[in-house]
Amino acid sequence: MTVYFIGAGPGAADLITVRGARLLATSPVCLYAGSLVPRELLDDCPPDARLVDTAQLNLDQITDELVAADRAGHDVARLHSGDPSVFSAVAEQMRRLDAAGVPYEMVPGVPAFAAAAAALKRELTVPTVGQTVVLTRVAQRATPMPAGEDLATLGRSGALLVLHLAVRYADRVVAELLPHYGPDCPAAVVAFASRADELVLRGTLDDIADQVRAAGITRTAVIIVGRSLGAEQFRDSHLYSSDRERHVC
Repeated sequence: MTVYFIGAGPGAADLITVRGARLLATSPVCLYAGSLVPRELLDDCPPDARLVDTAQLNLDQITDELVAADRAGHDVARLHSGDPSVFSAVAEQMRRLDAAGVPYEMVPGVPAFAAAAAALKRELTVPTVGQTVVLTRVAQRATPMPAGEDLATLGRSGALLVLHLAVRYADRVVAELLPHYGPDCPAAVVAFASRADELVLRGTLDDIADQVRAAGITRTAVIIVGRSLGAEQFRDSHLYSSDRERHVC
């Protein structure tokens, strides 16, 4: 059978994809990250489905559940928050399944940074202002960052940065980015994007850490820093330009 790594989306239950919802409704086993995945999604599982909250399980225990389901001939819906392609800890699970000979597929989901951009009502890539988005995090109590991927290095590009798993260290983020972006650079924090308790903070590098502290945000948030956030005067995109050469196929 098959293990489906399904992106459950950023928080709102109705932001799962149609494919993800269909697989969830037909899989006899569902493993889900209980601290992040909306409980409403579990209502779409078959009535007699085995539901396993992985919040307190280690990698070995999770792998055992997936392998046992496969050996019993059951498809598995493995729900991860956001999109499984970034910061999801899916890679090590797939490596274990490869070793065990268990087939799997990945089902994309709406990532947190996309939900944050929607909350801010912003396109992150703006013509002539910024065309590059860097998704990253900081190393504190987590796995160390590879050489050359520290904020000081990434900040030299001037690209729009989206930081996951970093809101607890907003002061550090600001300190490392100030020399490259300046205190007036637009910055935002979106916590619990797309959920009923969504919280949006808008400001600059000069004040965003103070706003985070005052709001008491400590988790489930992204920090976004870059000129694109405040762009108002910019050229229209070439995509819809009346001067663009038209090609008829």
